[in-house]
Amino acid sequence: MPVVSPAAASVDIPDSRAPRLTRAIYIANLVGQSAIIVTGAVVRLTGSGLGCPTWPQCVEGSYVPTTRQEQGWHKYIEFGNRTLTFVLVVLAVAAIVAAILDARRRRRLGLASRPALLVLACVPLAATVAQAVLGGITVLTGLNPVTVSAHFLVSIAIVAGTVALVVRAGDVGDQPVVPLVPRGVRGLAWALVAVTALVVVLGVLVTGSGPHSGDAKAENRYPFDPRTVSWLHADVVLLFLGLLIGLLVVLVVVHGPARAQRRAWILLAIAVLQGGVGYVQYFAGLPEALVMIHVVGATLTWVAVLFIPPALRTRGVPAPTAETT
Repeated sequence: MPVVSPAAASVDIPDSRAPRLTRAIYIANLVGQSAIIVTGAVVRLTGSGLGCPTWPQCVEGSYVPTTRQEQGWHKYIEFGNRTLTFVLVVLAVAAIVAAILDARRRRRLGLASRPALLVLACVPLAATVAQAVLGGITVLTGLNPVTVSAHFLVSIAIVAGTVALVVRAGDVGDQPVVPLVPRGVRGLAWALVAVTALVVVLGVLVTGSGPHSGDAKAENRYPFDPRTVSWLHADVVLLFLGLLIGLLVVLVVVHGPARAQRRAWILLAIAVLQGGVGYVQYFAGLPEALVMIHVVGATLTWVAVLFIPPALRTRGVPAPTAETT
């Protein structure tokens, strides 16, 4: 497949990117979807998963916490997490409205239509609604570890869709898609994404097998040995680091795009810190503060790795000169 250098891909073309305000709304959705992963972890780590024991109400007869509840301060933590869902709905609706207005602007200016942006803009709303339903099922099933894990993994998928929305909105156009590095390098980048996803899944199994699997009064756990699952998780992390270092080396050798190299270095920095926190929390007995930092690091790692493959191509930029590799 033709590969074009970054310099050759930079030619004068109509700028069909989404407006700056629209892109800001999309970024706000990405931040919000990432934030609810962290607040969900706060709920789990504080044993507040059943702070609001019913759904969609917090307690029978009230959508907000009441003084007659037995859950103490846990009810406020769980209610706060539920409240953030409404903020996400507002942001998701704003993303759809912004995408529609952007589509109308394109028609008015005679720019190429970009239906993919409207489709991706619908992801946050559709997925947030699905998450709200899944959250209700999680509560009604007494924090079954399967539904708790599914709740987290769906959030990870939503983040991936929102990253795609942010990236595509910043692209000059949709076609043509021009690779800036050989196919093998792009394959390595996507392999890194796949292994990162596996790291996240195994991390969920580790959490679901340990002391922070759910509610303080509902210690449902996976029937896995925490030590064994933790070491398996660590082994896959080493594979992740090997792939990342390999990608960095290859990008330097093939003179890959500067932004791709920069993003890979950022990911490496996050991963090193994340690995350090992971080992410390394991040998320290999984203190809540370190587990929380680890969740934040996992979220940042996932977001960072998703931004690497798009940096290895351009969209909407013609390829006037191409060299076959």
